[in-house]
Amino acid sequence: MTRNGVLGGGALGLTVALRLLQRGEDAVLIEREPEPGGLAAGFRLGPSYLEKFYHHLFRSDTEATALILELGLGDKLVWPRPKTSTLMGGKHYQLDSALSLLTFSPLPLADRLRLGAAIAYLRLEPNYHRLEQITADRWIRRWMGPRVYTTLWRPLLQSKFGDRSSDIAMAWFWARVHLRSSSLGYIRGGFQQLYNALVAEIVSLGGEVKFCTEVKGISRGEPGKLCVATSEKTYELDRVISTLPTRLTINLTPELQGDFAARYGQLDSYGAHCVILSLDRPLTDTYWLNINDPGYPFLALVEHTNYMPPEDYDGRHLIYLGNYLPMDHPLFKQSDEEVLADFLPALRGINSAFRESWVTEHRIFKAPFAQPIVTVGYPDRLPPHQSPIPNLYLANMSQVYPQDRGQNYSIAMANRLVADLPVQPIAA
Repeated sequence: MTRNGVLGGGALGLTVALRLLQRGEDAVLIEREPEPGGLAAGFRLGPSYLEKFYHHLFRSDTEATALILELGLGDKLVWPRPKTSTLMGGKHYQLDSALSLLTFSPLPLADRLRLGAAIAYLRLEPNYHRLEQITADRWIRRWMGPRVYTTLWRPLLQSKFGDRSSDIAMAWFWARVHLRSSSLGYIRGGFQQLYNALVAEIVSLGGEVKFCTEVKGISRGEPGKLCVATSEKTYELDRVISTLPTRLTINLTPELQGDFAARYGQLDSYGAHCVILSLDRPLTDTYWLNINDPGYPFLALVEHTNYMPPEDYDGRHLIYLGNYLPMDHPLFKQSDEEVLADFLPALRGINSAFRESWVTEHRIFKAPFAQPIVTVGYPDRLPPHQSPIPNLYLANMSQVYPQDRGQNYSIAMANRLVADLPVQPIAA
């Protein structure tokens, strides 16, 4: 029986392990954190789980939906249509439908119509390769117009990507528009239930799951074998699938350093920083609020309990304040007190009635390699799944291009990868 090692316990790694076991192979999954789920992992809050970093599904996320149904969680999958708005000039403008776009008063009517036509084109255009050799800012300026770019898109690109905003490829922007839906899917009670169910199914099929276990190195062993050294022991395996970031896999594998690292190890990513606040009352009537006004210390405010009911969290009103930033940004080193001292006063610009006494709890989560920087030429820098070392495969979030992250795309990659793997590994 083929013995597989799967490194990383997010959506991708868990699905890989499940599919390998379902086809009769053996698998051990190794995860550094104490729980499964990766960036979609949650924590207990009242009777439910809440994700450390905000998550939802789109109607186009068919492979995630299929996995949820396969694992018996379909009765908990709901599809609300929450409100999405933009903060501009201190006002909240709803922008989540054709009608709201037509009434978006910061733009003249001619620009609104031009914006609507460009969005319609991006939704209908199936071939993102047409858009790979141009940056998003150039394409938007040309086809949506300079006023649309300056008013709507430049603030969002700059707040998300900082000084890299003018480098972002239009293929990335296409993916943000092409597959999105107004209805958003969620597992009532939290996505952690999906990851717990995946672990339970892996174990029931005879697989092994090792939490709180850090990978220390990957090397060749006896003929036809790979060795994965961990903080607990060294595993001798027939095949290894690493779902860790490419740069980390290279750092762990001396044999990949050199030409392979020079070509594929330079992909840039930002880290995620997320403040979660529990309030004793609602802050807004909006689920997703893009922050287009300057001076705010976060790029988006996501009021989760305008999506799921507060009763799911013992009456708490829950807000995410999110950022994607270079991993050496000072915010990642600040104490909770320093972060809250910057963030809480800014909430009065969103709701002038806000008082810090409304906050009953807070949590702050940080994660590296959370937002790939997708620039022109990005596909040429993506490694193939099969590394130069026989039976060592790389599959991670950077490879879901032109998407850049998302549970569905990780699950889809896992399904494709396992379907393409030979039943018997080639001798190393």
